[in-house]
Amino acid sequence: MSNQDELNKLVSVHLGKAGDGSVVKPYVTPDDVDPTLLVAVPRHLNRTQYDIKEEALPFAGIDVWNSYEFSTLLTNGFPVSGWLKFTYSSDSPNIVESKSVKLYLNSFNMARLIDRPEELYVIEDRITQDLSEAVGADVTAYLGVGDIDTVRPIAGDFTSLESYCNVVKMEFTDYNEHSGILEMVPSIGRYERWRSHSLRSNCRVTNQPDWGDVYVHIKGNYSVTPESLLRYIVSMRKENHFHEEICECIYKRLWDLLQPEELFVACLYTRRGGIDINPVRASEWSVAYRYAPIIMPQVHCTKTARQ
Repeated sequence: MSNQDELNKLVSVHLGKAGDGSVVKPYVTPDDVDPTLLVAVPRHLNRTQYDIKEEALPFAGIDVWNSYEFSTLLTNGFPVSGWLKFTYSSDSPNIVESKSVKLYLNSFNMARLIDRPEELYVIEDRITQDLSEAVGADVTAYLGVGDIDTVRPIAGDFTSLESYCNVVKMEFTDYNEHSGILEMVPSIGRYERWRSHSLRSNCRVTNQPDWGDVYVHIKGNYSVTPESLLRYIVSMRKENHFHEEICECIYKRLWDLLQPEELFVACLYTRRGGIDINPVRASEWSVAYRYAPIIMPQVHCTKTARQ
């Protein structure tokens, strides 16, 4: 065995395996943009188990994607790198699978589509067109280069569940989601706002863990105990779902139980491969815009500790 073969054997130990047990071939960046890499996933396939009806969604929502490693080439071969953000509504018929988005964006790495950085709008238009076709709805894309002003991703005063609850004296035994974990109580005030950094779910495709922060705003006559809300968030630990599903599941369980005047749920997930996905769901668009600056396409947001 040559030194190169031995090295390849060592570094491929943790690569994915094909159906016949052989190592999957290493990824090679395409020389040109390839929209066929995008994989669309119909939303209804994930919503039926929570009784979310496509014709009457119980929320307004936005899926927010940030790509921090976007790069392409000028026609003279010089690389231009920046931050790409794209958003689309939760009423789109499809989502796009995250690894397919990474591969698609990587296909811009060696493409030569513009002469000057001032022509980045050409790239924005191309990404907008390709992603819109994949999700079956309008997508807004924005490319930023150079200095970028930032704001907090979520506005408002959200109390940490981990700090409020005496977690060392609590018992956590549920690691699969079910609505019975949530305990309804009369609301102490007109509204309650909670956040938690204890979210972990697992990728539906690879079963790898996904980490995130959850923000919840409830306004109405009823709420849930902070302890039960924290236990419920922790119960996602063995669930295998897309990020959008997790957010909609939390929202729908709270909506069905409380029938609140206002409800807001945002799940800000840790970036993987230079991309983070941040679904936001709210009872009204005004509520979403009030608490989630992150949904604005041209607004760059600071990262949470998890991100």
